[in-house]
Amino acid sequence: MHEDKSIPLVLPADEYNEELVSNVHPPDWVNPKPASRYNLVVIGAGTAGLVTAAGAAGLGAKVALIEKHLIGGDCLNVGCIPSKSVIRSSRALADVRDAHHFGVSVPDGVEVDFPAVMKRMRRIRARISPHDSARRFQELGVDVFLGEARFAGNDTIDVAGQKLRFKKAVIATGARAVQLPIEGLAEAGYLTNETVFSLTERPQRLAVIGAGPIGCELAQAFHRLGSEVMLFQDTGQVLPREDRDAAEIVERSFVRDGIRLMLNARIQRITPKEDGKLIEFTCEGQEKQLMVDEILVGVGRAPNVDGLNLEAVGVKYDKRGGVVVNDRLQTTHRRIYAAGDVCMRYKFTHTADAAARIVIRNALFMGRKKLSALTVPWCTYTDPEIAHVGMYEKDAEEQGIATETFVRHLSEVDRALADGEEEGFVKVLTKKGTDKILGATIVARHAGEMISEITLAMISNIGLGTISNVIHPYPTQAEAIKHVADAYSRTRLTPFIKQFFTRWLAWRR
Repeated sequence: MHEDKSIPLVLPADEYNEELVSNVHPPDWVNPKPASRYNLVVIGAGTAGLVTAAGAAGLGAKVALIEKHLIGGDCLNVGCIPSKSVIRSSRALADVRDAHHFGVSVPDGVEVDFPAVMKRMRRIRARISPHDSARRFQELGVDVFLGEARFAGNDTIDVAGQKLRFKKAVIATGARAVQLPIEGLAEAGYLTNETVFSLTERPQRLAVIGAGPIGCELAQAFHRLGSEVMLFQDTGQVLPREDRDAAEIVERSFVRDGIRLMLNARIQRITPKEDGKLIEFTCEGQEKQLMVDEILVGVGRAPNVDGLNLEAVGVKYDKRGGVVVNDRLQTTHRRIYAAGDVCMRYKFTHTADAAARIVIRNALFMGRKKLSALTVPWCTYTDPEIAHVGMYEKDAEEQGIATETFVRHLSEVDRALADGEEEGFVKVLTKKGTDKILGATIVARHAGEMISEITLAMISNIGLGTISNVIHPYPTQAEAIKHVADAYSRTRLTPFIKQFFTRWLAWRR
């Protein structure tokens, strides 16, 4: 019997990465003997796959889970956990740098120990890894197979020389970083989110290509940790998906930090040199050059559909958009579903989790849950953060929905002033003439912690008028949400109603 014994290489080879691999791809793992038939076979053990497998097994289903690389997927290994650990270290440095604003004198010569920052990240990742470990899922009743999966028939999957038969299957293979079509990029070499966390030495000069969430988060973090950072974006603002007023606040923060923003930039070619990598580009119509030591590509994701033999089972897909699914996450094969980055527009850990729960209901219990019914918040973990849920104003305009916008700036919130974090706002979009919340954007240092109150209101069909009646602890920055709700309530006091109240109160004197 063939067994794929290839062990993923995770660098650097230290005690923490050894612990990580021992949990998420154990070198001594022996694949179990397959059951005669599984209720569910899940391909891919990232967030979508893990939640699907654990949830289905917990409900009594016979489940197999297949992973060819590292269990935990991007989130644990090269995404959320390592990036937020590094970002936290960079924020600590920013707090020390700005301590004098709070009357705290810090001695000169404070330095960043970059190897220690990365070591801390690896330690945290290793500490969390037991939650996603092969042994834990085995204990949950899931048959865990390490190896490459391939559809061999309408009800059969091959993995490491064994055949798994299924009643239903789920494709949850995620997505990967791809090479941009820039002349000389491959020859010069570059980093992605999949390799940047293996660094043990700080890049002195770092070019970041792409000012989306990944590019912005890592550009700011690495600059604060001591790299000279040049951030390239081919549009006129960072975070182009966000409203201009929100993106401008992040841009100002970047400029204050000292990041060099190259907006409306087009990179022509990259050439390896003895003293670095030469980037030739145009910016605002001018030809320019920059020499850097490392390049981090923060854009470009491709769904992992290769090697699955999807054609053999009639599962439609394309190389860019991934596996084709309907609103119930069913593929063009009625017994095969998909979830997560391999098929979804919103490539977030929390949406992969939510999609997995839809798949469990629909695949195992003939449910009719729809992906389009989800209300999806997200957060970009810059400093300050930008969190959003629901519609933007432009979305409502495109759909012909009349709206009203209510804004509270953090400079008007007492706790934000006390914290020295007054740059930001809470903005809520409502359907005109009602308190129905259509969407919201929060810019604040901990915006991601604040957005859930509005998300909960939206999915519970609670309007701004009700939020106005919610008592918020004073002083908190989240009180800005109540201020926005109060602003809506004041719009209900029409001149006629005010006149009525005035006469009523005069009569009661």
